[in-house]
Amino acid sequence: SPSNSHLSLGTHSKNMYMHGGAVLLYEQWASYSVFYKYQPIGLIRSYFGEKVGLYFAWLGVYTQMLIPAAIIGVIVFLYGCATVDDNIPSMEICDPRNNITMCPLCDRACSYWKLVTACGTARASHLFDNPATVFFSIFMALWAVLFMEHWKRRQMRLNYVWDLMGFGEEEEVREPQRSGSDTSDKVKLTCTDRLPAYLTSVVMMGFMISVTFAIVFGVILYRISIKAALHISTYPAARSNIRATVKTTAAIINLIVIIILDEIYAAIARWLTILEVPKTDKSFEERLIFKTFILKFVNAFTPIVYLAFFRGRLVGRPGNYLYVVGSYRMEECAHAGCLMELCIQLCITMLGKQLIQNNLFEIGIPKLKKLLRKRKSEVTSLQEEEVKILKRYEKDHFLGPFAGINPEYMEMIIQFGMVTLFVASFPLAPLFALLNNIIEIRLDAKKFVMELRRPIAAKAKDIGIWYNLLRGLSKVAVIVNAFVIAFTSDFIPRLVYQYAYSPDSTMHGFVNHTLSYFNVSDFQKGTAPLEPMHLHYKVQICRYKDYREPPWSSTPYDLSKEFWAILAVRLAFVIVFQNVVMLMSDFVDWLIPDIPKDISLQIHKEKILMVELFMKEEQGKRLAVQDNHNQETCTIPSSDDQSPSRPRSHSVIHSKASW
Repeated sequence: SPSNSHLSLGTHSKNMYMHGGAVLLYEQWASYSVFYKYQPIGLIRSYFGEKVGLYFAWLGVYTQMLIPAAIIGVIVFLYGCATVDDNIPSMEICDPRNNITMCPLCDRACSYWKLVTACGTARASHLFDNPATVFFSIFMALWAVLFMEHWKRRQMRLNYVWDLMGFGEEEEVREPQRSGSDTSDKVKLTCTDRLPAYLTSVVMMGFMISVTFAIVFGVILYRISIKAALHISTYPAARSNIRATVKTTAAIINLIVIIILDEIYAAIARWLTILEVPKTDKSFEERLIFKTFILKFVNAFTPIVYLAFFRGRLVGRPGNYLYVVGSYRMEECAHAGCLMELCIQLCITMLGKQLIQNNLFEIGIPKLKKLLRKRKSEVTSLQEEEVKILKRYEKDHFLGPFAGINPEYMEMIIQFGMVTLFVASFPLAPLFALLNNIIEIRLDAKKFVMELRRPIAAKAKDIGIWYNLLRGLSKVAVIVNAFVIAFTSDFIPRLVYQYAYSPDSTMHGFVNHTLSYFNVSDFQKGTAPLEPMHLHYKVQICRYKDYREPPWSSTPYDLSKEFWAILAVRLAFVIVFQNVVMLMSDFVDWLIPDIPKDISLQIHKEKILMVELFMKEEQGKRLAVQDNHNQETCTIPSSDDQSPSRPRSHSVIHSKASW
């Protein structure tokens, strides 16, 4: 067995080796003082086995590849900072001379408001919504392909160095968990036997996803109601920063829900997989990973997808708003778009998950469990001397059980999704991921060396189903970023205005072009503002962000021809962007060989040597057979001599020896 050297842990010398290996790993790998150094992957593989070694090798490659992505992301962000004062649309919004009165953001409680009050949001949105983000989205799509290719080459090199080229994973048949004493005979489960478990899995997965959607909808209702409550509030502090308060508190609620549901979904996915009784360990692991990934991915990304693609689209218009659950009016985006809110949600979710899950779940909870295990073992001060003389493997019993590396992979895959899927709205995501991973590598190293029992070493030649998930995410990221740029950001409306509607081919007049007119006498009964007079004059016309006909046209409030022109350009952009980036990605994939050239040459040389050795052995066998044949023909047996069998037996032995 490949892991026999790690299984036989009974002897004192082996325990001394384990202890020495752990000390060496701590000094060269788990210490924070060596964060800038490469990981000792060979040593990790020798101590923990190939499966754990491959995870840390993959994490190292991923972290290394995040460095150029983080640098470009920071440059894009700095470009937004440098050009914010030259951005004409935000300058027009911040210009008090325009004196644009906007329609209320909610019914009755909200009043009319001046567009100039959205100045801060408009300037902040430009940091993330500028032409450089389009370039960055293309760059990140190609970056994902380069990362996958780099990992394939690194994996091939490790396979060669670790002598795994001819290794085929043997699937161990998994014993179904039985209750009671029914362990005498093995029962072969048919498809009919497995059908109830499969149906249960499908129904439960659908139910859990529905729960996620329901919670996100609940947070939407919270945002709507708290916004109305803050507008009614008599406290000046509460009314001063309504948008920021609502955005931040809603994002924090989403984060808390995501972290709690992550733990629940992991337990449910394991229970459902056990219920299905997979035939092999590999099948069990893959099914468990797939279920957990689906649930955690939906849980983490549903609030983000809502902000990116649905918020502000299902609103209606003044006088004909869309309502849900009775009198709750659907949310609108800020004038600068929903990209800023999407950025805040991504930032809080990403940083919160990393800080809380890393610090609380990966450091705090294991230490708490370790403390509880020591309490349960009832080691008194009198027994401490006995504990000190225990052997290494006996002391290791106080450490936490090894739960596998799938949770570590899952955490990184969700992070990879955050980095690639919505990078158009948050160019600093790769930087945050890089800083987290530098800490994560040493944190995981310390956990594996000091907090967990040494796992049984397992061979593996690749990272398995995780590679397919990464590849799928990198493909989906191209489509998602195309839709974010086209529909969530103002990139396409700005482009269409500049080249189709602007009188001087500049962005002057863009803000006015995006605002439609509404006659306040057309409000539905009971929806007009209760306090409309705080602006010191009577409002007759208010503005709202949409492309609709004015109230004095022959078709008042219908979608204008500008809306359809912009929609056509948006769809065309999605198709062109997706196909161009996919084509470039496939070209990069084709250009870079999967096997490094030096490894390929070495494998080729070894094959030639193997063929030459085989030919020499065949030639030797033929010569031996020919010699034996000559001896037999030259020997003349007599009638009373019983020794003719001796040369024959000798030739057979000689032939076997040469073989």
